Amino acid sequence: MAQRPVAGQGRRPRLALILLILLLAGCAGTPTGALRGGEPLAGNWITIQRGDTLGGIARRAEVPLVRLRRFNPGVDPRRLAVGQRLLVPSRRERAPSDGPYRYQVRPGDTYTAIARRFGTAPGRVAAANPGIAATDLEVGQLIQVPLGGDRGMATPAPARPSRARLPDPGEVPRQASGWPWPLDDYRVARRYGPDARGTLQPMLLATGEGTRARAVADGQVRFAGSMRQLGRVVIVHHPDNLQSVYALCETLLVESGKEVRRGTPLCEVGLHAASGRHELLFDMRHGGKPIDPTTVLR
Repeated sequence: MAQRPVAGQGRRPRLALILLILLLAGCAGTPTGALRGGEPLAGNWITIQRGDTLGGIARRAEVPLVRLRRFNPGVDPRRLAVGQRLLVPSRRERAPSDGPYRYQVRPGDTYTAIARRFGTAPGRVAAANPGIAATDLEVGQLIQVPLGGDRGMATPAPARPSRARLPDPGEVPRQASGWPWPLDDYRVARRYGPDARGTLQPMLLATGEGTRARAVADGQVRFAGSMRQLGRVVIVHHPDNLQSVYALCETLLVESGKEVRRGTPLCEVGLHAASGRHELLFDMRHGGKPIDPTTVLR
């Protein structure tokens, strides 16, 4: 079928739900202080849900509220928005009011990205860690982050408006291009981008009965299971900190931990009563941030 957008799809799962897939990657019934699947809340990125407060998140994560605020200097606690991402510091990390911070390196981190987050300069971060070259950063490593001026202190700066603004995924690796689409026979029922309310929506593909979604690149299945409102879901992690998400599946064809090649069948697309169509919700991310799939797929 020729690719063409179809209007009038009604409400679909919001960006927050997709963020939950990547950040939680588990099932319901999470214990206090942990993400789905039992992973500790502290030390991870989380997504704001309706009713969340910084105080409540700090209590669940069992970290001091002041430390949570200092590790999120651009967040206004009075204006939390559903779908907004927060970094919950680990118990190994520290944030004294006058710096330097003790920061734990996370996937995709660079001195430049860390400096930008805490309002300082990359050169200052590098100087504070003389034994660690920028090319030698390792996930889980603790580094010192000196602060610049009064930015990153206990009183955070006002949050910037985020409605109708696409997240900056950083520079997508050059080799991530010309990848095949997850379906051989499809039409674009909803394109990636903000809706009329400014909420970022993942791509939705309509297809026929019995169609199988295939891996768009080599990688490892990090999650294969059920998620509320998203049906059965497969998440594949690829080299260069890229991820692809296949949701609204009817039948899963892979298990978590499986190494897959480009074109490996991952799931069978499901039929949805609301639309009367077989549909695949497809999302791509770089370093956990959403990217437009059309920038990677051929």
